[in-house]
Amino acid sequence: MERLCDEVLQLIFYELQDPTSFTLVSKRFYQFSQDPYLRAHYFLCRYGPLQAMFHALGRGKLLTERMLDILISSGAHCSRYLIQVAMHHYFHTQTHHFLRSSAWVRSVPLPVFLHFMQIASNRYDDIPRGKGQDDGSIFAMFLNESRYPPSQKRVSWETVRDMIDKYHFFPFSVKDPIMAHFPLALAIEPRLLPYAVANGFRMDSKYRDFVFRKMFENVEASDRKPEDIVQNVTELCRLDSTMFLTRTVAAEICMEARANDVGFNALKRLNKGGHLLFDLSVLVQDLLKLFLKTRSITSANAQNVIRFLYSEFPSSDPAVRLVVLLTVFLPANSLNNVAVATIKSRLEELKFGPVTKQDLYNLLIHPFTDRCESILNYMRTEMVSDQGHQGLSEKEINRVVNDVAARLVEIDCKGKTLKKLCDSFPSVHEVIARAVLDAHQIDLHDLPQADDTDACARFRVKLCRDTNFRPSELDYFWDSRATIAPTSSKNVEPEEMHGMAEAVDTPELGEIGQESLTTMIRQDELAPGRNRRRMSYFSSYTDFLSHLPLEPLLVGRWVKVEYGPRSSVAAVFMTHAILNENSSIIRDYLLSKNSATVPVTLKHFQMLARMNRPINYNIIAYLLSCPEFYRSEEEYLSQCEAIKRTEFKKVKNPSSISLPQVSVVIPQNSLFTRGRKRPRRNAATTIQSYAVPDSDDESKLMEVEEEVKPLDTKERREALNLQTWIKHLGEVLKTEQARLRQRKKRLEEENPGTIIPDKNIFVRSLSSELRLLRKHNRERYGHQPKENDVPVDEYDDDGEYVYRGTRTKKARVNNA
Repeated sequence: MERLCDEVLQLIFYELQDPTSFTLVSKRFYQFSQDPYLRAHYFLCRYGPLQAMFHALGRGKLLTERMLDILISSGAHCSRYLIQVAMHHYFHTQTHHFLRSSAWVRSVPLPVFLHFMQIASNRYDDIPRGKGQDDGSIFAMFLNESRYPPSQKRVSWETVRDMIDKYHFFPFSVKDPIMAHFPLALAIEPRLLPYAVANGFRMDSKYRDFVFRKMFENVEASDRKPEDIVQNVTELCRLDSTMFLTRTVAAEICMEARANDVGFNALKRLNKGGHLLFDLSVLVQDLLKLFLKTRSITSANAQNVIRFLYSEFPSSDPAVRLVVLLTVFLPANSLNNVAVATIKSRLEELKFGPVTKQDLYNLLIHPFTDRCESILNYMRTEMVSDQGHQGLSEKEINRVVNDVAARLVEIDCKGKTLKKLCDSFPSVHEVIARAVLDAHQIDLHDLPQADDTDACARFRVKLCRDTNFRPSELDYFWDSRATIAPTSSKNVEPEEMHGMAEAVDTPELGEIGQESLTTMIRQDELAPGRNRRRMSYFSSYTDFLSHLPLEPLLVGRWVKVEYGPRSSVAAVFMTHAILNENSSIIRDYLLSKNSATVPVTLKHFQMLARMNRPINYNIIAYLLSCPEFYRSEEEYLSQCEAIKRTEFKKVKNPSSISLPQVSVVIPQNSLFTRGRKRPRRNAATTIQSYAVPDSDDESKLMEVEEEVKPLDTKERREALNLQTWIKHLGEVLKTEQARLRQRKKRLEEENPGTIIPDKNIFVRSLSSELRLLRKHNRERYGHQPKENDVPVDEYDDDGEYVYRGTRTKKARVNNA
């Protein structure tokens, strides 16, 4: 280190946050650090020209007159605003918020500070020193008056221009709040940008949306015109090539197009003049398509905006047509059915064109369509029937309702709609049952093969989808083949795309949301100012973006009430809920206290084993209640049919009723009476004990085997059911483990050196749940499992949980 040249030491010196310790290493380093040139350039290299003077004034004990001269001559930024704040702080005349708890310039010796003021006087002559007369206060006043009419503003843009140009106004510290608010001046007056750039200002890309939002802000008291906004936008984009209006801000302007007509008209003029990097009509189309899947379409404000934007930019896109039809047939401000005349007048105002039967089918199956009467009434009067006359007959209406009901069973949130259709059209009940049993009944051979892991992971059945499942855009249409439309970026052939069209695909144009411009401006203002340059967000998600209605009735729950828990329709829904891991439906089917349960069968576990999916916790909670064992749903469905036939015969011929003699046979070698002896007749008498209290003899007598409470008939049946479940689930586990061993052996032979796991998700889940069932059986019924009840490899993954039977307690007899 001692032999290093001064240039290398200088580079090391510049990289240190606090060089004090480095200067104390040797006398040479200390003498080297006393050089005024080195000290001045340390602040310039460490903090940059814009903040070098601010940090140098904060190290007053190091600052000298020579250092100040070197800093000024080397390009350190020294604005009049910095000098004013330094004088206020040094002489305690005014307190600035970001310097309230800092000594800053007060540590500078008085002769050095007098030299600093002499330099300031030579550069700027007379400097305003009064409270509120500094450049920062004037600039803040200019920002606060941005929403005032020009006649009421106290600070003109020329005054701010002179401050930036002549007096080099610029925030001198990142702690200064003006640093975060400085880009606002460019939104108010873009002509200030060249002067700010001359002082070292560089526009951050994250300020872009912040600036353009303020340009298009809806100011009620202002007399701005669209021409003023267009001029500011074009001027700012001309002065800085990195500044352009993004799709994010344009979508926010469109969301308040009715309230902010000045901003929306300016946006249309920019689009017409070719100053946008995207097509505004395509943006509006993409914006309207966002409402297809969100609950915000049910709000009155959103519906007004949708109809207004469609009238300004009509589109033939099927998704846009469906969104507009939702606002026409299901207005948010009306809870009753809309008259056909009202619907026709609204469609004529929008110049919507003819409404096809496909449009109405799409409308009927939409998740947010909760009233079908208006649509059916419109079909009765305005649609063309198959015979060619206007208006559908009741027979054709019934056919439409039956087709729609068969499709609605696949949309989980349409339980209320199905209930209304069943009440109004009696044939819907049978149609739904036939559609479910014909199209949605599933068996083991319908599932992908267990070895095809990718197909098993992607496989989803159509009924009882999980509430977190978000459908694709095609799920909202009756015929997906006729509604597949290319995206906006694919509408143009590659050879026809110009430079502006190519820029549409760049990620810098931003994403679009459903928030309005005013909402995002308020969000910008509420956010911490100094953190604004680190944020890059475009929208705040709310509950209105949910893809489900507010209080939906799930189709699975309605089916259980309508068809009964022991029906074939409910059995199909139960199978789909288990395969889709729909916890809410499974809980309602198995653990509901208000109605009977839909049984779980062994086939459900076999399906989960085939698909390699975990067992839902509600199923195990149901098995802990010791339900009856069924191999498949055919067993309990056949029992229900037999009971119905028996009840029908009883009602038909009550005189021929013969009560069968029922005999209950209790096996002697029962599993529950093992190890018990018949008590003697004198067991009920008082037994005298000769043991001394609190002695060892009393503790020995406590080791006598406790009598097990005899089980009644219900408990015997429950215990037998639980043990039957444990036995068959153990067999399923053995079968799956054997298959995995064979698969592992085959894969290791095909790919030597590859690590193949011994267990999959289902095996681990079933192993854990079987331990829980056996523990429950042992604690409640006192059953000790046999050796063949436990699979060989069941506890390989966690050996510390291996169950070992305890030794039977024997009575100890002391022969005195």
